[in-house]
Amino acid sequence: MTTAIPQGYNTPIPTSITTPDIVDTRVGRLEFVDGVPTRETSSMLWDHLDFMRGVEAFLNCVPAASMQAMIVGLESLGLDACNKALIADDLLDSNALFLTGNTDTVYTVVLMDLHRDGPTVVEIPPGCGPGTVNDAWFRFVVDMGAPGPDRGAGGRYVILRDDDDTTVVPDDVFVARTPSEANFLVLRGFLVDGKPDAATEMFRNGLKAYPLADADNPPEMGFISLSGKEFNTIHSNDATFFSEINEVIQREPIGVIDHETRGLLAAIGIEKGKPFAPDDRMQEILSEAAAVANGTARAIDFRPRDPEALIYEDRKWITAFVGGDYRWLRRDGEGGRNLDARTLFFYFATVNTPAMALKMVGVGSQYAAAMTDADGEPLDGSVNYRLHLPAGIPAKDFWSIVIYDPQTRSELQTGQRYPSLNNARDQLQYNDDGSIDLYFGPEAPADGGNNWIQSVPGKSWFSLIRLYGPLESWFDKTWRPGDFERITKAAEEQK
Repeated sequence: MTTAIPQGYNTPIPTSITTPDIVDTRVGRLEFVDGVPTRETSSMLWDHLDFMRGVEAFLNCVPAASMQAMIVGLESLGLDACNKALIADDLLDSNALFLTGNTDTVYTVVLMDLHRDGPTVVEIPPGCGPGTVNDAWFRFVVDMGAPGPDRGAGGRYVILRDDDDTTVVPDDVFVARTPSEANFLVLRGFLVDGKPDAATEMFRNGLKAYPLADADNPPEMGFISLSGKEFNTIHSNDATFFSEINEVIQREPIGVIDHETRGLLAAIGIEKGKPFAPDDRMQEILSEAAAVANGTARAIDFRPRDPEALIYEDRKWITAFVGGDYRWLRRDGEGGRNLDARTLFFYFATVNTPAMALKMVGVGSQYAAAMTDADGEPLDGSVNYRLHLPAGIPAKDFWSIVIYDPQTRSELQTGQRYPSLNNARDQLQYNDDGSIDLYFGPEAPADGGNNWIQSVPGKSWFSLIRLYGPLESWFDKTWRPGDFERITKAAEEQK
């Protein structure tokens, strides 16, 4: 659109390229003098730009902050060398603050520091369940065990930096490369006869990790039990978040992230080789940015708006991997990265692997999360619920359901040590047609106590179904779980 020739011009000027003297916006009234912002408007807009960059930095860097908190939390338990492993020899209970950890497999964790140790060897025993190495930004490096190149037969892996072109590795190893110094390995062992003993023995006798330089005389492997321990592996949700990111940036090589992300962080004062020291103005802005970004992440997780998040159009269950890509790329990158999908995953979960995103029938694991009840309301710890699972639950190995605290995104702390049920450990009661009804509430139902998970009045919760060795009926959606339905005490007694 153009106008008549305005004063000061020789030709007509499109109004679309000019700026009015006064513009009312959601951040306030913007005032200009013939296109030049006033001092007050400039100050307000600079503050807003810093705020926006703080919000974006938080949302984009949740994976890095989560890994940093993981490292700090695990090191507090004594995990200070690659030849030490933490093992959930009596499973992971609700004492630990650990993003959506499961109560159903024997976790074994190794932290690798390639700056300290150089290229690192991991020896995986035969029969190991799903295992994964992630880098300092929680990006996938390699799978081990059943979904890895050893295919559950066991084998030796060497973890190298991407830029390492001098290390000579043996011919009989699987080589994986990583862009970061810090790397996180988690392995899972399955229950046998409902007990963790066999998996624990497998790891204690067969798992080894050591610097490649010590391959001729590797140090003895040490194991530290994490079961029953109180520790925190969850990133901050206030302005401390940005200090956690700064720790990652200072430790890791500059190429661990791309130019755009480095520039975003530099814009709020986080830059490799420089102190992170926000002044009072910036500290106030970052505190507000963290509050808004944390709320945004919670909206993405608990109230997702992307239709692809729903596994079934008529159910509340959502997928952790929106779009079915462990990199969160749309159409293999043609549509860019789905930033909200990445946030959805990393705000409530850890461990990034194709084995949880791709269709791998009978291998790996698949997940479904229910953040609300059948009516879309938060799950209430003072209310009784029933969840109906049809017959033929599609899990070759086993299935489980665990409930979590929405504040910590960790196992809900109740009178039960394990806020979960699984068919490998628990004596569950099935219906005559092979289906099963599970119950959730502050008190066990009169009939069906074996199928009950305790909740806490005054606390909300959410749930994850896990399928280990998922079958075709999961992928083609012919098996369809119900939603969480409220039940009254009268209905419970009548049943």
